[in-house]
Amino acid sequence: MCLAIPGKIVAMPEQELSFALVEVGGVRRKVILDMLPEPAHLGNWVLVHVGFAMNIVSEKEAEEQLELLRALGEFLDEPLDEPLEEPREEEVATAGGV
Repeated sequence: MCLAIPGKIVAMPEQELSFALVEVGGVRRKVILDMLPEPAHLGNWVLVHVGFAMNIVSEKEAEEQLELLRALGEFLDEPLDEPLEEPREEEVATAGGV
């Protein structure tokens, strides 16, 4: 499973046509544009995975995904009410383990 994070293209240096500066959560990173199916432009929102822009998305789609990621982060930060139990042997066997 892969996770792509939405980011906004904030700069596109002319001397480096394959790269853009993308802002993700207030952090700016250099991202490779070569994997995009179409040319990107300043202000576009892109999905970034391991330093590559994988797709161009609308601002609405980007905001929806960012909201989902925020909610997931909050969920993962919450303490568990009960400790996790070890899986039973039959659960491990049916999941393809042992």
